[in-house]
Amino acid sequence: MMFEQLGLIGCGLMGGSFALALKKAGLVKRVVGYSKSPSTTERARQMGVIDVEAPSALLAVSGADLVLLAVPVSATEATFKAIRHLVNKNSLIMDVGSTKREVVDAARRVLRDQVGVFVPAHPIAGKELAGVEHADADLYTGRQVILTPIERTLTAQLDKAQQVWTALGCHVKQMSPESHDAAYAAVSHLPHLLAFALMNAIGGQSAGKEFLSLAGPGFRDFTRIAASEPSVWRDILISNREELLLQSKHFQRALHALEMAITSGDPDALESLIDSASRTRAHWRMTAIKPQT
Repeated sequence: MMFEQLGLIGCGLMGGSFALALKKAGLVKRVVGYSKSPSTTERARQMGVIDVEAPSALLAVSGADLVLLAVPVSATEATFKAIRHLVNKNSLIMDVGSTKREVVDAARRVLRDQVGVFVPAHPIAGKELAGVEHADADLYTGRQVILTPIERTLTAQLDKAQQVWTALGCHVKQMSPESHDAAYAAVSHLPHLLAFALMNAIGGQSAGKEFLSLAGPGFRDFTRIAASEPSVWRDILISNREELLLQSKHFQRALHALEMAITSGDPDALESLIDSASRTRAHWRMTAIKPQT
């Protein structure tokens, strides 16, 4: 499997890492990239992430047999509109968005009869440090990638997408867009929301700086994701707000149960709740084999 040209729209961390990974695996002859910021595209070319700078998203797609949209979820529909005139039945278009239902809805609205060439994808990978300068050819190695095809997704494109991510060393799974968003509201979006809230809760206290100076490795591990890119996570949380708010209610009930056990001074009830959490965590194993950096 060899692609003549990758049309990369969004030359940041995720898109840049995908281009480098394809090059490292010998799967692409040429990468043409476009970013909203010309300085990003120029930096990507200087780093060898892309071979050619495109002045528009449409021209990045021109001649490409593989297209990756590595843009914020909120920019997906506008990006589809910018490229739709050059989408054809032989194209393979993927994205890397952390929510899928909104992306799929945008694809249906804009691509219409050509929506079958789009295979929605969510690689479970990333760093807190955004930008093409942090692009890493090994970012996706050993990670899960969730594909969320719809009823109109073409089998040939879906198979090709599976082959691409597998060739990059990924564990590929398929889910419906709705199941994906429900699951990742629980295991990704809610944890980010809680990490943001905790940092704001401590930082908003008069003694917050002193408290933070005393924190250790447990606090560091728990709050690592609070350092994530604000604009990216603003889009994700709003895009998946219905499922996220549902998960937030589940969390609030679980927190309330712990608070009630503490308030009533009931050690048995408290230990039982902690034990339940401890056992669930002990039996959980992350599918991805590469440790998070």
